[in-house]
Amino acid sequence: MNDAITGLWVALATPLTEAGAVDHGAMLRHVRFLLERGCDGVVPFGTTGEGTSFSAHERLAAVEALLAGGIPAAKIGLGAGYPAIPDAIALTKAALSLGLVHVLVLPPYFYRDVSEAGIVDAFAAILDGVGDDRLRATLYHIPQTSGVALPPAAVAALRGRYGRLVAGVKDSSGDFAQFRAFRAAAPEVAVCVGNEADIGRALAEGGVGTICGMANLVPGLVRAMFADPAAAEPMRAAIGLIRGPFVPVLKSAMAAMTGEAAFGRVRPPLVAAEAGIGPRIAAELAGLSHAAAA
Repeated sequence: MNDAITGLWVALATPLTEAGAVDHGAMLRHVRFLLERGCDGVVPFGTTGEGTSFSAHERLAAVEALLAGGIPAAKIGLGAGYPAIPDAIALTKAALSLGLVHVLVLPPYFYRDVSEAGIVDAFAAILDGVGDDRLRATLYHIPQTSGVALPPAAVAALRGRYGRLVAGVKDSSGDFAQFRAFRAAAPEVAVCVGNEADIGRALAEGGVGTICGMANLVPGLVRAMFADPAAAEPMRAAIGLIRGPFVPVLKSAMAAMTGEAAFGRVRPPLVAAEAGIGPRIAAELAGLSHAAAA
């Protein structure tokens, strides 16, 4: 069993039917595409996957469809953050019952002035409530979206109390000083980054990889970041093409690249990108990928 998410994992975007339900067929096709191109795993229903807009039943049904389609449980890490601790416990237990061990867990969000002690208590309540030694939790730091930061000292305290159940941290702050703070406070915890441009220097300073959204579009460019410092330039150029609300714009480009209209749809409160944006970005990304491979 892998104790932590390492390597290149994709923050999976969620395709939707015209009725707004998860399109299991499109999701399975996309996951197969990603794994065939060297990605190590996928994390559905994180931020890129609009996770907080989906019920536990919807998330689990999508995981069951991936498993039924032959995707190994070891290559799936489920977004399991909720404001209510009992909901996070129930979803995590259900994920474990399906054979998953990796879950990505936000601090409870909504109350934005909570203390470090409160955050430790919340994660402790989740870990105690799940009560399963198979669990390998990745704690999720994305305060610019969730409104609640994950203090490095809280990670250290939780690792000290629960050991490898607290397997990793995903730092999606985009602030490299924050990555360093997690590494310094909890050196036994595997820290991955969400900002693709930081992959190379994070690996050089003890990071373990990435869970990132751009791999939905350009997995080859992201994979190159693991081996070639020069790959940072085309990666930054690719990131720079996603201008505007990240998820709708990324999904519009995915729809153009895959030919799957399901990827262009988003759930409220997000609003789909304007027509024409996706094909333009897809064309520019194809040019970047071609040039980088040349």
